[in-house]
Amino acid sequence: MGDLFGRPKPIIGMAHFGAMPGTPRHDEASGVEGLRDAIAKDLGALQDGGVDGVLFCNEGDTPYTAGVRHELPATMAALIASVQELVRVPFGVDVMWDPCAALAVAHATGAVFVRGLFSGSYAGDVGLVSGSAGEILRYRRQIGAQGVKLFNLIPAEFAGTLDPRPVELRAKTAVFLGAADAICVSGPMTGMEYADDLQRVGALVPGTPIIANTGVTPETVRGRLEVADGAIVGTSLKLDGDPWNPVDVQRVKRLVAAARSRT
Repeated sequence: MGDLFGRPKPIIGMAHFGAMPGTPRHDEASGVEGLRDAIAKDLGALQDGGVDGVLFCNEGDTPYTAGVRHELPATMAALIASVQELVRVPFGVDVMWDPCAALAVAHATGAVFVRGLFSGSYAGDVGLVSGSAGEILRYRRQIGAQGVKLFNLIPAEFAGTLDPRPVELRAKTAVFLGAADAICVSGPMTGMEYADDLQRVGALVPGTPIIANTGVTPETVRGRLEVADGAIVGTSLKLDGDPWNPVDVQRVKRLVAAARSRT
């Protein structure tokens, strides 16, 4: 992880976009300019708080769909480009739930990684979602984005796998197929326990970075980083711990300080 983020066990802060045009929660009054202003403030708070990387994600587009329409990645790429001069750390992209769209946005904006579902099939609130490793890896080569790292979600959050194999075997297969430069391990929902999954995945794919993907707080971060090679953090960095609130720079500083205190 040090080659991407300059630190062996990085803290990657989530920069959540508000609802995009065409989605149920989009605010027509503030429009795209409002989305830009909000993400610029969150980006500043994350970086001033000391994160090692940032992950841009269309978090506000709930309820998500399996695949997105053309206007969403176009808007997302334009918004990231509009704040590019403010970015001081390596960044990634996640388009819920469309891994090829995420790759396209990442390649267009200079992101170093994408997070998404790059293998496996799941059922949940979105319906059925799948990551076709063959299709995704071919698309990455077609657009010349081989340098963009794949942070594979195993398991997917808010969904149950249709594959009866244990999580560590699914992770090992993804690595074997070349569909995982890192494995993002999540709990069933934000804040739910998954330490055993982290340990089992880490033991079976020792040469692949393991990322703690949910439930990371100042109280849990040291324990997570004893097993994981980094953490992606969203909700606990928000004002009052509400995922829809702006990023609170003081919360970022507390979490980063707790993470650094382990060394």
